[in-house]
Amino acid sequence: MPTYTAPGVYVEEVPSAQKVLSAAPTAVAAFVGFTERAPSDDPNDPQGAAPRLVTSWSQFEALYGGFAPGCVLPLSVYGYFANGGSIAYICRIPNTDPSGLPSRLALPAADRALGEPLQIESVDPDANITIDIATDDSGDDSAEGPASFTLTVLLDGEAVEQYPNLTFGGDRDVKTVVNKASTKVKVDLGLAKGTDLSSQLELIKPGQYALAKAAAKPVNVTGRRFAGSESARSGINGLAIAEDVTMVVVPDLITAATKEDGSVDLNLWKAVQTALISHCEQNGNRMAVLDAPPGMSPQQIKDWRSDVAMYDSAFAALYYPWIKVENPIGSNGNAEVFIPPSGHVAGVWARTDESRGVWKAPANDTIRGVLDIERAVTQNEQSLLNPIGINCIRPFGTRGIRIWGARTLASDSDWRYINVRRLFNMVEATILEGTQWAVFEPNDMALWEGVSRTLTGFLRGLWSAGALFGATPDQAFYVKCDAETNPPESIDAGKLVVEVGISPVKPAEFVVFRISQQKQIAA
Repeated sequence: MPTYTAPGVYVEEVPSAQKVLSAAPTAVAAFVGFTERAPSDDPNDPQGAAPRLVTSWSQFEALYGGFAPGCVLPLSVYGYFANGGSIAYICRIPNTDPSGLPSRLALPAADRALGEPLQIESVDPDANITIDIATDDSGDDSAEGPASFTLTVLLDGEAVEQYPNLTFGGDRDVKTVVNKASTKVKVDLGLAKGTDLSSQLELIKPGQYALAKAAAKPVNVTGRRFAGSESARSGINGLAIAEDVTMVVVPDLITAATKEDGSVDLNLWKAVQTALISHCEQNGNRMAVLDAPPGMSPQQIKDWRSDVAMYDSAFAALYYPWIKVENPIGSNGNAEVFIPPSGHVAGVWARTDESRGVWKAPANDTIRGVLDIERAVTQNEQSLLNPIGINCIRPFGTRGIRIWGARTLASDSDWRYINVRRLFNMVEATILEGTQWAVFEPNDMALWEGVSRTLTGFLRGLWSAGALFGATPDQAFYVKCDAETNPPESIDAGKLVVEVGISPVKPAEFVVFRISQQKQIAA
């Protein structure tokens, strides 16, 4: 309490014992896989392996490039944003090594008939070098031949060398001057002997020219590289630093698992998915969106799920079959391509969260941008797949192609549905983040009542929004924080224990109408 020594009027601020909780984000996806290039925004991460946040397709293109052969991740990210996603982390798996060869470029002449008079290559392999050509303004209009020019070498965007007043021949011959002094580039001439340059006012076309790097060498990507390392900020485990991620997708698993003969390495498939599920379970606030292997019939996918992919986790959901989308880099022969559905599905999850809430099962909704599916699944076939946690994607004529399943891979019936697990994830994350103010507060009845009011207000809002089951708040949830949950020995141990129980809404997975004929009874 403050001490008052002089007469007067004083105002004191009394902090409220009830805080307001804001629901934790639920629609933040993370994509792990291959991209066209590595982002160049961090010199300490030249391979671009650390997770980076993107909020639109155009931002992804600026950082990682666009669609590219051998990369499924860009197609999945595009489908994610097209289906309603708005926030994503990209965790690039380096699938190539630098070529080890110099960067090269032939600079064009201002007169196309002269071809490419200047050929430049870097001294160091795979150097990120740009050449700037600027014509010198000497003011001597009577001189014959091309005007002299200045050649500037830019390394990673910064000028490191500059050679003014260069010519072709004479004391300032470009080849002689640059090769003698430069530690960054080597120059050679591409002009034929005896070429008459007397009528040329300008030989090299001014501008900036980036030296082209040699094609990178592909490397074998193992399951260990996909799993990555938390300390190295790489792979699936590198997502530990992105604490707000709630969905994890690995679309390029097919790229790494495809063998030279075109078959799929199912052992690698299982190893990566097992690592992904383990990561999500350890973090506790995210779910793995898994893809079934391609090309399998309903019987084959059932056998694979039962005999190979014996996952039992409430933090993972599996989708089947693959979907057909437009191939932006394809020609007439391959203008369409089959891809794993996980990226598009994650977008539907995000769209459902935004329009209805995380407590709504992300099912019976269309998938945007899908042209067809790899294999049609009948009602009877789905009756074999649905009980073992395989969520089917099915066409319904004019109703479009829809997700027709909302189950996790858990055997525990409490966690059978995706929306139930994700609702609890959101509630737990919200409570964890929103009650930090209570740490180190006096552990007395005032604190207990304040925490109870805070949690009750938040849960009452969820019940009002339709997230919790029950005709009254008392039926939908309870919060208990009193002397019973906090006995003296618990207080002495520095603990504040709060019990929270909620009754989640579950989807009407089977809608049954019982119809009978009512006979008329004669009066």
